[in-house]
Amino acid sequence: MFRNFKTVDRIVFGRGCFNQLDDILAARRASAGSSIVFVVDDVFKGKPLEQRVPLHRQDLLLWVNVDHEPKTTYVDQLTAQVRSAMLERGQTLPVGVIGIGGGSTMDLSKAISLMLTNPGSSADYQGWDLIKIPAVYHAAVPTLSGTGAEVSRTTVLTGPQKKLGINSDFTVFDQAVLDPELIAGAPRQQRFYTGMDCYIHCIESLTGTFLNAFSKAYGEKSLSLCQEVFLEDGADSDDKLMMASFFGGMSIAYSQVGVCHALSYGLSFVLGAHHGIGNSIVFDYLEEFYPQGVAEFRQMLVKQQIDLPRGLTAGISEAQMEKMVEVALVLEPLWENALGKQWRQKMTRERIRELYRRM
Repeated sequence: MFRNFKTVDRIVFGRGCFNQLDDILAARRASAGSSIVFVVDDVFKGKPLEQRVPLHRQDLLLWVNVDHEPKTTYVDQLTAQVRSAMLERGQTLPVGVIGIGGGSTMDLSKAISLMLTNPGSSADYQGWDLIKIPAVYHAAVPTLSGTGAEVSRTTVLTGPQKKLGINSDFTVFDQAVLDPELIAGAPRQQRFYTGMDCYIHCIESLTGTFLNAFSKAYGEKSLSLCQEVFLEDGADSDDKLMMASFFGGMSIAYSQVGVCHALSYGLSFVLGAHHGIGNSIVFDYLEEFYPQGVAEFRQMLVKQQIDLPRGLTAGISEAQMEKMVEVALVLEPLWENALGKQWRQKMTRERIRELYRRM
């Protein structure tokens, strides 16, 4: 059976298109009292971008902190905050949730839009196709590019027992506003690590067993754009990186990521490594799986003058190591894409432990 996958309904791309956001949202404001929730990375608090958010009197501006990977407890807290604010406004639900920020902020906005319509905790929905009720209308405005969160069907969350996304067709954004001007001021290292998430997406997708012509077409273009951005540094790098992120996200719609992302999830859950940094740390030790990709990645490290953190797993406890292995093994589709249906025979618990010990 072929997957009939969901993609973003509407997309606007171009420098300055963020200025159209109010017009885009006008259709959602069917009545005078309709409220929209803007979920914005708190790094922009007091910065020029804050004044550009098209906030109406009845709207809610929700500053979110993404110093750490998004947690299910944080999603539940934010969802309760939105519900309380809507109650004060005499409304059941907002008419839209807009995420403005990097991958973690976009993931939070996706999760909030889902949990406003679905009962229980967000931890109950970590997995594949567990969401049953459509989300509130939600839109993405990325200020970092690389994660593909603006186009993916997942919102990656760390729960009490695991780091695993809410993977659902209902997770996909209804609208994406892709303005390269918004990513121009990103700190150099943060831009690199987020961009490497995209690069690694492509390497894992293009070498995976799930690959077909659809995912290959998007993956090859995204990979080419990443190579131009991080090996050549052209004048239009921001535009290229934004499109690389989008195409990279599309490349795994019919494919999957692989060994690096599976191991990175364990590293993040136990040690708190941010997703992009975690992927980069792990990928540098995976030349046996992705020899050409790792070699080129190391050229990018030199070109961009990036020194990877080392020795993260030195001195960790046996319990921590065991938890990392457990979190990684939960991600069965990733292992199957990377190593085939018999992946369990190739990737034992001890082999995973050996890989982690090298980091």
